[in-house]
Order: sequence, then structure tokens, then C-alpha cells
Amino acid sequence: MKKLSIAILTTTLAVTGCTTVADLSGYNSSALNAKAVSQYQQILNESRIDTTSAIAKKVQRAFHRLRPYADAANQTGIKFDWQMSVIHSDIENAWAMPGGKMAFYTGLAKAHNLTESEIAAIVGHEMAHAILEHSKKQVGSKMLSGIAMQLGSAAIQAKTGYSTETINLGASILHQYGLDMPYSRHHEYEADALGMQLMAQAGYNPADAINVWRKMNAKDSSRNTVIGNIMSTHPNNDKRIIAMQKLLPQNRAIYEAAIKRR
Repeated sequence: MKKLSIAILTTTLAVTGCTTVADLSGYNSSALNAKAVSQYQQILNESRIDTTSAIAKKVQRAFHRLRPYADAANQTGIKFDWQMSVIHSDIENAWAMPGGKMAFYTGLAKAHNLTESEIAAIVGHEMAHAILEHSKKQVGSKMLSGIAMQLGSAAIQAKTGYSTETINLGASILHQYGLDMPYSRHHEYEADALGMQLMAQAGYNPADAINVWRKMNAKDSSRNTVIGNIMSTHPNNDKRIIAMQKLLPQNRAIYEAAIKRR
């Protein structure tokens, strides 16, 4: 009877899906977007905002050119209040919160000498994360995998007699490297694909999305090792480039059509 209950619950969770689980748990789109507003403001209050540098101007130009196409791609049913802030910092990072609150750190552009088109590739990628609601899906994924691991730990303990500590250690490792991280890599591929489309629609050469990762490779090739790939939440750079190259022909056609319209 216990095995049957676990099987039924597992099947139900799989059919329900990560997004629905998040909704049912109070992490719906409106709630996540609203929470992001206050978190975003807190980050800005603690950061040095750059509005005048050449990097800041490139980021804002790219952001405003991509924004109409990001709005068109938004299928969440909720209009985003997009906002881009450029943060003066040596940190090499960029991100987007639920609902379209974004940041781009000057250190990322400086470290890789990024052109405006390459910056647009990163901005488009981060916009895609928000549009595809990857934060919401990740919440649902963690809830599902957490329940599954709890059920699995109980079953293993009953069968093997291993201590709770031993089982929890193994469960934690499996949870991180066997469930959460591959799910995150899948999100990265999705964001790469939509991000490339957005930049092409805005009239930026989609080949520059590939250039970004070639520059990343030139600086740090460790992400292409087997261990680097296993332990990273992102795909390794070489696999990412290969995936983007397959998407290039269709996005080049979008780009060429956009250039004719400009």
C-alpha cells in the first residue's frame, strides 16, 4: 500500500508540473513579480548605479531596442514593468528578476571587451529567463525534487538500515548534481535560444551571441572540462556554442529582415 501511495504521488507530481506546483504553493507569477520589486530596490540602494559611462549607454541602448520584442514574446499573461540598471562593479554578472527587473554589471563588459551587439546577446538571454519564468519553474522543481528525495530517503532507510545522516548526505549530493543542476542547464539552453531570437529581431547580429561565449572560453576554459560541466549550473561553453551554431541560420534570416526594416 505504501509503494502504491508513493507511486501515485510521484505520478501526480510529474503530471502536475513545476509551474503548477509553484502556483499552488503561493509562488504564482503575480506574487513572484511583486516580491522582485522590493528585492530589486534593495539591491539598487546598496549598489553604485552607473548612468553615464560608455558601457552604461551601450547597455541601455541594447535594452531599449530589445524591449518591444521581449514584450511580444511574453506569454505569461502579465505585462512586465521592465527596468534595467547598470551597476558599477568589477563583478562579471548580469541577471533578470521575475517581472523584468534587470541589472548589468560593468565588470562583465570590461572583462571581455564586449561590443554593444555582444551586450545585447547577454541582455536578450537574461530577458528570456524572465519571459520563460525560469525562477518560477525552478521553485516548482525544487519543491518536486525535495518531496521525491524525502520519499526516497524513507524507502532506502527502511530497506537498508542506513542512518538518516548517511542517506541525507547522499540525497543532498544527488539532489544538487542529479536534479537541480541539469534542470538549470536546460533553462540556460532555452534562454540562449530565445535571447538569440530577440537580439536578431532588434537588428543585432545573432552571431555575436556566439562571440560572447568564445570570449568567455578565451578567458576561462575550465568550464569545458568534464568536472567543470558536472559541477556548473550552466552548460559548458563548447556545448553552448555548438547549440547556438545550429540556431544561427534561422536567426540570421530574422536579423537580415530586421536590418531591411530599419
